[in-house]
Amino acid sequence: MTFIRNASLALATTAALVPAGQAIAADYLDINHLGQNTEDSMSQVNSVFQLRDVAPSDWAFDALRNLVEKYNCIVGYPDGTFRGNRPLSRYEFAAGLNACLQQIERLITGGSDVDAADITRLRALVQEFEAELATLGARVDDLEGRVEFLEDNQFSTTTKLVGETAFVVADTFGDGADTETVFHNKVRLMLVSSFTGKDKLYTRLTAGNVGASFTGNYDVPTQEGRFSYDGPSGNNVIIDRLHYVFPLGSKTTVTTMARLGAHHFYADTFNSGLEAGGGANGALSRFAERNPIYRLGIGGPTTGIGFKHNFNDTFQLSAGYLAKNGSNPAAENGLFDGTYSALAQLVVKPSDKFKFGATYVRGYDTSTDTFAFGGTGTGIANSLPGIGVAGTGLTSNSFGLQGQFDISPKFSLRAWGGYTDVDAVGGGEADIWNYAVAAVFPDLGKAGNMGAIIVGAAPHVTDLTDGAGVDQLGTSNDTPFHIEGFYKYQLTKNISITPGIIWLTSPNQNDSNDDIVIGALRTTFKF
Repeated sequence: MTFIRNASLALATTAALVPAGQAIAADYLDINHLGQNTEDSMSQVNSVFQLRDVAPSDWAFDALRNLVEKYNCIVGYPDGTFRGNRPLSRYEFAAGLNACLQQIERLITGGSDVDAADITRLRALVQEFEAELATLGARVDDLEGRVEFLEDNQFSTTTKLVGETAFVVADTFGDGADTETVFHNKVRLMLVSSFTGKDKLYTRLTAGNVGASFTGNYDVPTQEGRFSYDGPSGNNVIIDRLHYVFPLGSKTTVTTMARLGAHHFYADTFNSGLEAGGGANGALSRFAERNPIYRLGIGGPTTGIGFKHNFNDTFQLSAGYLAKNGSNPAAENGLFDGTYSALAQLVVKPSDKFKFGATYVRGYDTSTDTFAFGGTGTGIANSLPGIGVAGTGLTSNSFGLQGQFDISPKFSLRAWGGYTDVDAVGGGEADIWNYAVAAVFPDLGKAGNMGAIIVGAAPHVTDLTDGAGVDQLGTSNDTPFHIEGFYKYQLTKNISITPGIIWLTSPNQNDSNDDIVIGALRTTFKF
């Protein structure tokens, strides 16, 4: 077995010398590829007699003939030539010999019986071609290095364009809002570039006229019910996302975010289908996309970095850091002296159908004016009135549990709960809760469709005191339920139509406020 393994260097020689685009079969070797680059059709040789220019009187011919007839490890041209009269003929023959060596070694390793006479023939052939194998091996060392370099650097930079356009007709109903029917639009053009084939640079252009949905027209100040796709207004084109994602080894992915940093870009949110990254192809509302604690510290100028590491198929760890004004060099700004949000999350996936995770987010806001769940939740939960004097800094610790259970290909359950403890620097404190359960029906009616029902409570304050411990909630301590239902109908591969409603009870967490019902008909074009 030792001389067999030593001779395996010739096989590496063959792999290095075969022209690009040509493959070597697993069980036999095309020895003629070593001599020239050709387009001649190839066929299997079943007898060495077909290799005319190998002299039958040569003892090596007879030995190789027996090996080829038993193991079919050499290929020749249909005209029967070996073409060994070329300068590399002995190298070609040595490489062919190694193909038979490897085939026999595979048989021995697999427990198959090999004729002792064949072992004897192999030993003699290896001794005869020892110089060629050694010389060829020395040449291969350099060639293999050059081939590996070319393979590592042959990827050309590519950029793909991915687009999404949404047309939405929407209105509110009930006494809690006074609005007219509107026609919203939003366009996203994403340039996805790669420099190595494993990395991705995301550059996204966005324009729209949605703004903050209907929130400015409610009877009470609240961020509840905002659409998932809202954002810029005035149809001004902006670069709203600039991210670079690359692997760090085989199990770790790094996401660097120069603009629009957010935790959901690198961490699992346990809500596939409903999670659309602020797009118009998932849930209708921002709240139904994900646990709002993932939104802490986000915003247009937010910068940051995130990591995701897969220990194995069962356990995954994510961690990241966001700075809301990381590009601003002024005091109480920058990467480490301003508003920030840091996340750590452990994901457990016992099976392909079920996964759950625990999430912790540590945040700091330089002022009560900047604290918010990314524009999700009641007005009280976003602004925390009375917790401290204007300009007071806030620290927050948020804890989340969430999971996804794909019961069948056409039915999935998702659930989450989140708690946020907020402390004002030298001031009061607040407790904020949110939770939801979602039933999702993929391919409802036909492939590509999706129906969903989401019931929960957006971020709302259950306890709020000032620095003296005096209650600041008053009568605004009711639970604001969020009930949402929609049905996405896939009209074509690239066009979907989604009718849906969002029902908000006790807006701004007060039963005395009239309910708000939002209706929408969304058409999404993807290209």
